[in-house]
Amino acid sequence: MPQFLDSLLAFARVLRGAGIDVHPGRMIDVVEALGHVNLAVRDEVYYACRALLVHGPDQIPPFDRAFDAFWRAGGQAPAAGARTERPQAATTSVESLVGDPAGPNNLGQGSNRQEDPTHNETASEAALKTWSDHAGLASKDFAECTADELSRIADALAALRWTPGERRTRRWIRGKGPRIDVRRAIAASRRTGGDVATLPRRRRRTTPRPLVVLCDVSGSMERYSRMLLLFAHAIVKRRPRVEAFVFSTELTRVTRQLRRSRPDAALAAMSHSVSGWSGGTRMGASLRSFHQRWARQVLNGGPVVLLISDGWDRGEPAELRRETARLHRSCHRLVWLNPLLGTKDYAPLTRGLQAALPFVDDFMPARNLASFADLATHLNAIGVA
Repeated sequence: MPQFLDSLLAFARVLRGAGIDVHPGRMIDVVEALGHVNLAVRDEVYYACRALLVHGPDQIPPFDRAFDAFWRAGGQAPAAGARTERPQAATTSVESLVGDPAGPNNLGQGSNRQEDPTHNETASEAALKTWSDHAGLASKDFAECTADELSRIADALAALRWTPGERRTRRWIRGKGPRIDVRRAIAASRRTGGDVATLPRRRRRTTPRPLVVLCDVSGSMERYSRMLLLFAHAIVKRRPRVEAFVFSTELTRVTRQLRRSRPDAALAAMSHSVSGWSGGTRMGASLRSFHQRWARQVLNGGPVVLLISDGWDRGEPAELRRETARLHRSCHRLVWLNPLLGTKDYAPLTRGLQAALPFVDDFMPARNLASFADLATHLNAIGVA
C-alpha cells in the first residue's frame, strides 16, 4: 500500500505538470474512492480518478494522455504536453499495481520536476511502481499461453534473482568468526615487544552453491518443455556455476548450448544435439547415466538440484527410487518441479513418483510464472550452511 500511495502522489505531480490543478483534498478523495473499486481492472481506476481529478471537458484529453503514459507497463512519467493518444477502449485487465523489481521506473524527470518547485525528492525516492501486466500472466498455465505471452513470461523469468544459498568452505579467512587467528596474533605481537595486544579472529569462507538442472523433455512434457528450457537458459546466463541436462530416454548435457546469449539460438542448438526429444521417459536410467558420467564433475560443492518432470516414467520404479536416493545423498537439496502439480484433481499417484518422493526435499509446481517466483523466493531463503 505505501508504494501504491507514492505512485498516486507522483501521478498528481504529473497531472499538475500537464496543467490540471490537483490539490491534496482531491487526492484524499481519490484514495477513499479507490477503496471501493476493483484495482485489478484498469477502467475502474481510470474512471474513479477522472471523476475526481478532472474539472472540465477540456481537461479530459490531457488527463487521458497523462494516465496512459504514467500507468503503462514499464513506463516513465511523461514530459508536460507530451502527445500520446488514448486507445479506443480501455479494456486492458491489469491484476495489480506492480513494477519491475529488477528495474523500477524513475519518475519525476524532465519538465514535471521543473513545474513543481517545491518538489525536492531525489531520483531514488521517486522510483515508484506503475501498472504492469506481468501479474496478469502470473497464474496462467504455460500450456495455455500465446507466443507473445510466452515471450513476456520469458523476460519476467530472466529478471528473477536466483541465489540458492551459500556453503562454508574449509578455508579460513580473516573476519568476525568463532576462532582466534593465532598466526596473525603472533605476527602483530612483534610490534609490541612480544606482547599480544589484540586477538584477531577468523571465519570460514563462503561461496555460492552450484545449481544443477535436470529437465524432462519427453512427449508428456511437450507443452511445457520450451518454457522450462527458457527458465534454464535464464539461470545459466545469470549464474556462474550452473549445469543443465535434459533427458527422455537418454541424458544429454546442454550447459554449453544454454550459454548462448539469445534464447532462440540456445533452443535451436539443443534441438540438434538432443536425441529422443518428445519421446518416452526412462528417468531411472537417465539418472543412472548422470551418476556414472557426470556426478563427480558437477556435484562438487553441495549443489542444489532442480529435477523438472511430470513423473510419467516407463522405467522400473525400483531403479528410479535407487537413483533418486543416490542423488539426494550427493546434493545439498533436491527440488522436484512438476508442471502438473496444482492442476485440478492432480495427485502424484504414478509408481515412479511414489518411489522417488521420499527422497525429495521439496515438491513444487512449475506450471506458471507465479510458480517460478515462489521457487526463486524459496531458493533465496536457503541461506548459508
